[in-house]
Amino acid sequence: MNKETDFSEWYNEITEKAMLTDKRYQVKGTNVWLPYGWKISLNIDRIIRDEMGNNNHDEVCFPTLIPETDFNKERDHIKGFTEEVYWVTKAGGNDLDVNLLLRPTSETAMYPMFSLWIRSHADLPLRIFQIVNTFRYETKQTRAFIRVREMHFFEAHTCHATYEEAEEQIKTDLDIMNKIARKLCIPYIVCIRPDWDKFPGAKYTLGIDTFMGGKTLQIASIHQYGDNFSKPYNIMFEDLDGKQKHVSQTTYGMSERLVGAIVGIHGDAKGLVLPPSIAPIQVIIVPIYTKENRIRVETECNELLAIIKNDGIRADIDKRDIRPGNKFYYWEEKGVPIRIEVGEREVSSHAYIIKKRTGGSADVGMKTASSIIKKVLDDISDTLFENAKKTMDNIIIEIDKRDAIKDTEGIVKVPWCGSESCAHELENIPAFKIHGIPYVEETIDSKNRKCVVCNKQFKNHLVMARTF
Repeated sequence: MNKETDFSEWYNEITEKAMLTDKRYQVKGTNVWLPYGWKISLNIDRIIRDEMGNNNHDEVCFPTLIPETDFNKERDHIKGFTEEVYWVTKAGGNDLDVNLLLRPTSETAMYPMFSLWIRSHADLPLRIFQIVNTFRYETKQTRAFIRVREMHFFEAHTCHATYEEAEEQIKTDLDIMNKIARKLCIPYIVCIRPDWDKFPGAKYTLGIDTFMGGKTLQIASIHQYGDNFSKPYNIMFEDLDGKQKHVSQTTYGMSERLVGAIVGIHGDAKGLVLPPSIAPIQVIIVPIYTKENRIRVETECNELLAIIKNDGIRADIDKRDIRPGNKFYYWEEKGVPIRIEVGEREVSSHAYIIKKRTGGSADVGMKTASSIIKKVLDDISDTLFENAKKTMDNIIIEIDKRDAIKDTEGIVKVPWCGSESCAHELENIPAFKIHGIPYVEETIDSKNRKCVVCNKQFKNHLVMARTF
């Protein structure tokens, strides 16, 4: 299946052939993580945990069930989730006194507890995160990792003494996002979502989107809540002046969509291409032997494996009794960054050729194997990121004529006057969705720029694209 001509079919085929997930579970939209896919996900989780720990966040784990009474405290702010909720109304054959729901997100689970934890300015800032499953009744066509009803989800929640401190937290979150995405080799854009598309209850929402298969995919979001949640949940602290004040809050979320983005951005006709940072196996050693030299070759492979694993490189030997060519095809499909073939020549010289999944090769000897492999893994990561960023940069197009939008492939930036009515007019363009205005707008000469709808004076660019 061709990625360029039929991305959807290619994507479905790759996720199945690489054995990342099994969609045949009896509940639609709740897929089974297979071992290889789960290892990838856990490696992403590890990167997230490291970055959050480096930025003074503590990990927690809240219960899955949320009482309807807590959910209803801020129904106006979470009304966007009301139609997506899974309800629990019975325990055995008995009706519950208070209905429960499976968390769609955790504000209404966490914030009653925050009101108990926070008492004074000494308790701030509060920075916590969790990596859990969330449940939302997704009504659109489900797709592995991209649209599911049970989602592997990261969420960070913070409380601050002032709105300004919460703003600084958002800058920190963007820095964290940059580090995580770089390790995953994912380029992205950041937009301030329009008011009608922001997270329910947020002062504003930053949407973080990447691009693959002709469409954008939201991979993360950051929300500035101000005191919109702290007031109904009574999250207050005593300030230095002795006054009781409501905290300002932020959240930052990502999901298993990161796996989908990695598949869609980097994969090719052969299968997955995994960034070394999250590849379950970074180096696969393939022995090539005859009956006469099998023991010598396998001994060489074992010695090489021990050396590189001892230096922290995730590696393995493919000892299956099948043809080498079949092994090559299998590990290419799995996206393993490096393959090393070991035969009689390599046994004699203790020197090997590294085959890179991104193309090209490098020479390495047993004594220098670890240091060179680590450098090659870094080179592969750089190549993946640079190729993906170049592709994304090339599809961001500025258009100043409304009629040209519908025929454009990629991400469109159009001049806009700032009027909501003009934005809604643009939303009528089939298949296109407004992402909002760029979080950081480049310096431009706006004198001669006019809104593509009403021809009034330019205020901001609006970013638009087809979306998953």
